[in-house]
Amino acid sequence: MNRLQDKVAIITGAANGIGFEAARKFGNEGAKVIIADFDEESGLESEKALREEGLSVRFVQVNVANRDSVNTMVEKALAEYGRIDILINNAGITKDAMLAKMTLEQFQQVLDVNLTGVFNCTQAVLPFLIEQGKGKIVNTSSVTGTYGNVGQTNYAAAKAGLIGMTKTWAKELGRKGINVNAVAPGFTATAMVSAMPDKVIDKMKAMVPMQRLGTPEDIANAYLFLSSDESDYVNGHVLHVDGGIMM
Repeated sequence: MNRLQDKVAIITGAANGIGFEAARKFGNEGAKVIIADFDEESGLESEKALREEGLSVRFVQVNVANRDSVNTMVEKALAEYGRIDILINNAGITKDAMLAKMTLEQFQQVLDVNLTGVFNCTQAVLPFLIEQGKGKIVNTSSVTGTYGNVGQTNYAAAKAGLIGMTKTWAKELGRKGINVNAVAPGFTATAMVSAMPDKVIDKMKAMVPMQRLGTPEDIANAYLFLSSDESDYVNGHVLHVDGGIMM
């Protein structure tokens, strides 16, 4: 359909899972994609795989928690494609532990990547989006950021913080032609989840009205809509892609 024809998208955490599926989907819709990820080996493999499919992609290694690294990523994106239209803040990590046992290092590492990393990437691309007078920013929150989850103090705090940042930026940037929205995935069949015991996965499925886990493509579809011209009047919204958990 070419819904993103000639748009340039940066997708963080795109070497695997949801980010990789989003890179493929965006590429098939005509976008030029920067696969931004900390994992160089997986990133280069993903770049190779998508180029073999005829898609315009480039891998750029980045540590989103490090502002200098983020600035370099943006510079490489501009050098490669000359512009930036879309930022998908998809990168994230988990360091789960119960509150009584969570170390300050575990808490801070998750906030550094999942919250400060989004701030770093968005602030770095913002001048170019403002200059163009149009752009799409999509932040990846989670249902955990809305209702919490045992053993995820750090993750829930970061994902809840992303919702607050999304709504604040939507108010600040809407007048500049920039849409800022968030996607809040539910239980999604990524490699990490699929490696869990069957009984745990079955319990997760039972909590979902649709009785299945989401797929990376389900989440990528939401990214695509919020990045396309079809969502030009959607701003400050948190789109739950969770099979109905949050009803």
